[in-house]
Amino acid sequence: MARLDSSSSSTSDIDLDRPNIEEYLPSESISESPKRLHLKDLLNISPALAEAAGAIIDDSFTRCFKSNPPEPWNWNIYLFPLWCLGVVVRYGILFPTRVFILAAGWILFFSAFFPVHFLLAGHNKWRRKIERKLVEMMCSIFVASWTGVVRYHGPRPSMRPQQVFVANHTSMIDFIILEQMTAFAVIMQKHPGWVGFIQKTILESVGCIWFNRTESKDREIVARKLREHTQGVDNNPLLIFPEGIPGTCVNNQYTVMFKKGAFELGCAVCPIAIKYNKIFVDAFWNSKKQSFTMHLVRLMTSWAVVCDVWYLEPQFLRPGETPIEFAERVRDMIAARAGLKKVPWDGYLKYYRPSPKLTERKQQNFAESVLRRLEEK
Repeated sequence: MARLDSSSSSTSDIDLDRPNIEEYLPSESISESPKRLHLKDLLNISPALAEAAGAIIDDSFTRCFKSNPPEPWNWNIYLFPLWCLGVVVRYGILFPTRVFILAAGWILFFSAFFPVHFLLAGHNKWRRKIERKLVEMMCSIFVASWTGVVRYHGPRPSMRPQQVFVANHTSMIDFIILEQMTAFAVIMQKHPGWVGFIQKTILESVGCIWFNRTESKDREIVARKLREHTQGVDNNPLLIFPEGIPGTCVNNQYTVMFKKGAFELGCAVCPIAIKYNKIFVDAFWNSKKQSFTMHLVRLMTSWAVVCDVWYLEPQFLRPGETPIEFAERVRDMIAARAGLKKVPWDGYLKYYRPSPKLTERKQQNFAESVLRRLEEK
């Protein structure tokens, strides 16, 4: 009997340490007396497991950087001939015409830019003013080569010290669309190829600031240049894409965390909200899968690029507010105006996160282990 009492005592101690699953299950599932647990019962027990399962099914981070191709509409005998006609018009008529417009624009631009750049070297004020107008003209030619339909809302940005403009980032064409109205000085990653040539020869004339993400000391140098630029009276307005400087393009449905660099300069922050209409083309640039040249070709073979740009009210750091809280407040304004969903992710994870294949394999292994345990029950 003593052994029996000891055994029952030991068993009761074990039962006390082991959670009673009936306390966590809903009363309906208890009354049904299921033979084995279901996945929904396990998820009802633990919110953490429910969130983990949700991450397996729907990865909100990956969705920020995925292109969403439109649903096919040429699915029957009536619509397919119209689609074929559209392909002929876009690739056979519009694309060659747009290439001609872009080539003629580049010839006109270089024939005016280089003489001004070298002949007016001693007249910096006039040279900067003319170069600014030429850069705006070239950006307008780019927009015309996409048959861009851009609607601007709000007052046009002006050249004043102690201000910085911030905008959500979908593609490098964000810069072109904003630049055709106002010659911003933008902070950019150094690029190779023809984009790098344009950076060195043309965009430096409007005061753009370059950085290299791989150099550790470059961050301090860039921060110092930003402060110096915002103090200048004659400098072009400074434009920053705080979701990730730069190249961290988000697919215009979401907005990721803003970096605090633009919000600790001690000056006015002017939000800009950009929203593209995907009825004709998705303007998102997936830089990991597509070069910028091919991205431009896709835009030039579409019907049109349609977007809205809102210049919002300048914002200032409030008393007791940290730069991170300031950045979140401005992000709220941009997301609300452009109809974007906020997600709590750092855009740099786009470049430093594990490969999608590894992530999917880990998710699949976790899902299989959960289902295996449920079947054992």
